[in-house]
Amino acid sequence: MAALRTPDERFAGLPGWPFQPRYTEHAGLRVHHIDEGPADAAVTVLCLHGNPSWSYLYRHMIPVFTAAGLRVVAPDLIGFGRSDKPQDEAAHGFDFHRDMLLAFVEKLGLRNILLVCQDWGGIFGLTLPMAAPERWTRLLVMNTALASGTLTEGFRHWRAYSNSQPDLAVGKLLQRGKRDLSAAEVAAYDAPYPDASYKAALRAFPNLVPDGADAPGAALAREATIFWRERWTGSSFMAVGLQDPVLGAPAMQALRGVIRGCPPPLEVAAGGHFLPEWGAPVAQAALAHFGLVGP
Repeated sequence: MAALRTPDERFAGLPGWPFQPRYTEHAGLRVHHIDEGPADAAVTVLCLHGNPSWSYLYRHMIPVFTAAGLRVVAPDLIGFGRSDKPQDEAAHGFDFHRDMLLAFVEKLGLRNILLVCQDWGGIFGLTLPMAAPERWTRLLVMNTALASGTLTEGFRHWRAYSNSQPDLAVGKLLQRGKRDLSAAEVAAYDAPYPDASYKAALRAFPNLVPDGADAPGAALAREATIFWRERWTGSSFMAVGLQDPVLGAPAMQALRGVIRGCPPPLEVAAGGHFLPEWGAPVAQAALAHFGLVGP
């Protein structure tokens, strides 16, 4: 498929992002990820971002995890970050992106995984463990959902706004949620997208959220709901950015009711939808809950 590749120089010197880029391949496309901490760590943290961010979202959490001796792997979804960007919006489908993540976990041989997910990182990510439950042992879930076909009014407003913005200003959107982002951090969120032609995934994703019982992904979400309610045996931790108008406290309390054994959430009063931007104390609290304290 026809795809664009963001020039590497656009990612030079990003604040808080000293990590070496690494690459795998899926469907003829280059998929970027970072892989930090000991390769032989007992626990691997898999950080999955959403739309319209990229793995840069986790820059405040990654050092907390590596300081505790954990391995941290954070991929960019196809169409985002340093991964290749198909130009056709129709190339982006629920199964295509989920299959990439399943293949990525297999290729890297990840085990004893602590899944860290937000937004689409959860919409996709929460459907992964049921495919190979033996690989997954812990969950840190933030401002996301299992998308089984019912849309909230808040999401419908977001989708309408996104559909009106073919050249979505990514950095400004992130800064609206976290006003103390520096100009350099705003630019880092814009770095993957030199112009609107690189943003096909950003335009496609709001319309991929299942909006009916038979929509692609809805049945998987229902299957995953049963998995988390009845088969999940790992340890879970939930954090909620209370300023999120779409996937805030009500949505996350509903999700908590699905996840077997999930304790009451850590509520971040100032936190917005992109909660990993407030992520260092969230990561510290999750590690304490899991008993994964540093040396």
